[in-house]
Amino acid sequence: MNQSSIATTSTPGVQAIAQKPPGQWREALRVFCRNPSAVFGFFLLLAIVSIAVFGPMVMDADPFELVGPPMMPPGTEFGLLGSDYLGRDLLTGLIFGGRATLLVGVVAAFLSVFIGVVIGAVAGYYGGWVDEALMRITEFFQVLPTLLFAMVLVTLFSPTLWTISIAIGVVSWTGTARLARGEFLRLKQLDYILAERVIGAGNGRIIWKVILPNAVAPLIVSATLAIGTAILFEAGLSFLGLGDPNMMSWGLMIGNNRPYILVAWWAVTLPGVAIFLTVLAVSLIGDGLNDAFNPRLRERT
Repeated sequence: MNQSSIATTSTPGVQAIAQKPPGQWREALRVFCRNPSAVFGFFLLLAIVSIAVFGPMVMDADPFELVGPPMMPPGTEFGLLGSDYLGRDLLTGLIFGGRATLLVGVVAAFLSVFIGVVIGAVAGYYGGWVDEALMRITEFFQVLPTLLFAMVLVTLFSPTLWTISIAIGVVSWTGTARLARGEFLRLKQLDYILAERVIGAGNGRIIWKVILPNAVAPLIVSATLAIGTAILFEAGLSFLGLGDPNMMSWGLMIGNNRPYILVAWWAVTLPGVAIFLTVLAVSLIGDGLNDAFNPRLRERT
């Protein structure tokens, strides 16, 4: 049998194997919906995102506006949740700050996953000296103190929302790279990849259109958890005074009010609770996705 006949007979089977079975996604959704903690995390995150996105559209307010005396407790005439050390309304700050915090989390997570997937995919697929070189680079970034490295990047390029997002993404991609590499090392040995090579598919097609769709499940989980990590990273940078001073965020609220925590605990505690609830929701969703996409764990449900 010549190569053309192999290509003719192999193509339908290759396409059937390479494509993600629709039933697998339905089964994953079923398992996710039967996980109470994952469903709770989903609706909690949905509520937080809805408030952050639509709240500023409804409220005609400025989070930096001074509305009353400083450090007024919650429930006073100057605000439902009180005021901060300058007299700014804390509720307005939480609503407007959520948008910036979530944006940093999503952008930083996207950049982290993008870098990690590209490096991990190339290393796992080509192997050899390419794998060795890329893994040495990954190990170099792994041993760096990530918070210190991010502080240096933000300081060099001035603390703005975008530089903070880029800095977090640049220092937090190594885990995703190793995960992607492992998946590509496993999948490239399977029969349908060998069949794709026989019918003359190029490396680019095999990497991005055949292997990557079949490795997307664990990467989705990694991306979900990366959002929570990025939110905590942004809060840490803002706590150290490296947040964007022109954009209200939960981390900036904590950083600005931290000297007054003993006399105005609500100004620090409430943004901290907002960060905690958001990261908790993301973590619960990530755990639920991990259970849903893991065949061994699906058997228990």
